[in-house]
Amino acid sequence: MTTPQLGHFAIPAIENEPLKHYVPGSAERAALVRALDDMKAAGPVHVPIVINGEKIKTGKVQQQINPSDKSVLCTYEEADTALLQKAIDGALAARTSWESMPFADRAAIFLKAADLLATKYRYKVMAATMLGQGKNAWQAEIDAACELADFWRFNTKYAEDIYSTQPPKNSPGVWNRVEYRGLEGFILAVSPFNFTAIGGNLGSAPALMGNVIVWKPAPAAIYSNYLVLEILHEAGLPAGVMQFIPGDAPTIVGAALQHRDFAGLHFTGSTAVFKKLWKDIGNNIDVYRQYPRIVGETGGKNMHMVHKSADPALVVQQTIRSAFEYQGQKCSACSRAYIPDNLWPTIKAGLIREAAAIKVGPVTDFSNFVTPVINQFAFDKIKSYIEYARSAPDAEIIAGGTYDDSKGFFIHPTIIVTTNPKFKTLVEEIFGPVVTLYVYPAADYDGALALADSTSEYALTCALFAQDRAAVVKGSNALRNAGGNFYINDKCTGAVVGQQPFGGSRSSGTNDKAGAAANLLRWVSARAIKESFLPIETFLYPSNQ
Repeated sequence: MTTPQLGHFAIPAIENEPLKHYVPGSAERAALVRALDDMKAAGPVHVPIVINGEKIKTGKVQQQINPSDKSVLCTYEEADTALLQKAIDGALAARTSWESMPFADRAAIFLKAADLLATKYRYKVMAATMLGQGKNAWQAEIDAACELADFWRFNTKYAEDIYSTQPPKNSPGVWNRVEYRGLEGFILAVSPFNFTAIGGNLGSAPALMGNVIVWKPAPAAIYSNYLVLEILHEAGLPAGVMQFIPGDAPTIVGAALQHRDFAGLHFTGSTAVFKKLWKDIGNNIDVYRQYPRIVGETGGKNMHMVHKSADPALVVQQTIRSAFEYQGQKCSACSRAYIPDNLWPTIKAGLIREAAAIKVGPVTDFSNFVTPVINQFAFDKIKSYIEYARSAPDAEIIAGGTYDDSKGFFIHPTIIVTTNPKFKTLVEEIFGPVVTLYVYPAADYDGALALADSTSEYALTCALFAQDRAAVVKGSNALRNAGGNFYINDKCTGAVVGQQPFGGSRSSGTNDKAGAAANLLRWVSARAIKESFLPIETFLYPSNQ
C-alpha cells in the first residue's frame, strides 16, 4: 500500500467515557433492561471460530452458562490445532499490510470502535457481560462499556506519544529518527473471564502497534468477547489481524507456544498458569525467530492496611466495596485487612452491619450488590475455604459463611477474623467474596507493616487508611513493593484507564501497566535510523595524522 503522508494528524482530545448510573426511572436503565430481556428471550446464540473474517464451525460445541440460573447463554465452537495453524498463517499473511497502514488509519479503527461500543452496542455488550459473567449493572458499566472504550481511546493517544518520541540531537549533516516496528510474528492473547475490557485490550493493545493477534478467549466470557470482535470488525479492523480461537486452553495455547513465529504472550489469568507458560516459552526458546515478549497480570492477595488514626467509617465502607463488589472476583479485590485494636470494636460492628445489608441474587435484579460467582468450580473452591475457616480453632466467621448453588452459584459475603497472622485465608488467593481480618496492637504499626509485606507472594494492589500524614509516609515506604497500585484512604479496587495504570509485581505479574504507554512499548521493536546528507572525503580520522 502506497499512501502519501500529507500531514501530521493529531489524535482528538481523549477523555474517560462518562459513567451512567442506572438509577430507577432513567433512560439508560430502561435500555439495559430491554437488552437483557431481548437477550434472554432470544435464547442461546451460537458463537463461531473466526479466522480471516470467516466464521467457522467444527461440530465440537461447548456451552457458556449464565451463572445466575445455570441456563445456557451461548454455544460456541472449539478450534483444534489444524485451525490454530490456519489462524496463525492468516495472521502472518495480514501482518505486512496491517503494520504498513498509516498510524492515523489504524488509530481511527479503534477510536471508531470505542464510539460504537459507547453508543450502538453499549447495552448489548453489557447484557452479555451481566448474563454471561455474573456482573450487576454497575460492574458491567465500569467494565464492558467504560473501561474498554477508555482502553481503545487512551491507547491511541499513548501510541501517538510513543511515535513522537524521537532522538533529541542530530549531528551536522545528519538526521536521526526512530521507528517503532511491530514484532516479527504473532501475539498470543489469552484472556480471563472476569473483565470484558481485559479481553478486548489484550489483543487490541498489540494490534494498535501494528501486530497481528491470535486471541484465545476464556470459556466463561465467550459471548461478550465475540461481540467485542464484531465491533472491531465493524469499525474497520481488517480480516486476519485478530483471529478468534475458542478451544481447549492446553491444546491451543500449548501449540501456539511451539510455533517459530510466536512473538509474544499477552496474558491475564492465574499465577500457576502464567508460571507454566513462562517455563514452556523458556523450554522452546531455540524454536523461536526472536526472544518473545511476555506480559502477564495474574493474581493478588490485596490488602487494606489500617492505621490507628484512620476514619473507621471510611474503612468499613471501602472494605465492603472492595471485598465484595463483583463477588471478590477482581484481581485487585481486598481479601485481607489489618485492623488496629483501638479501632477494632467500631470497625467490627460496622462491617457486620453493612455485610448484613448486602442483597445477594441474580443480575437481573438491580438491587443486588452481590451476584453469582462464575461457575461450579469457583463455587466449590470458595466454599472449601469458608468451611476450613469454620472448623479452624484460630479463626471465626463473623459475617456470611453461607452459600447456595441450587439455582445459581451464590455465596454470601463472608468475613473471617483470625488470630493467626499466617492463616490460610490471609495467605492464599481465594477469588471470591471472602475477606480475612487480622487485629494487631495499635502501638505496633511497624510490626504490622512488616507482617503485611511478608505474608503473601503477591503484590498487586494495596490500600492504606490513615489521617496521620507521618503514618501515610511510613506506610507508603514500608509497602513500596507490596503493590503495583497503592491507594491512600481509598479502596484497593477500581483503577481507571488514563488515571491509575494497572499492574503488579512479585507473583502478581510483570507490572507492564495496562492502560499506559509502558504496555504498548512491550509490543514494538524500535529501529534507529541515521541518514547522512554529505559524503566523507577520506576514511582516516584526524587522530590518524
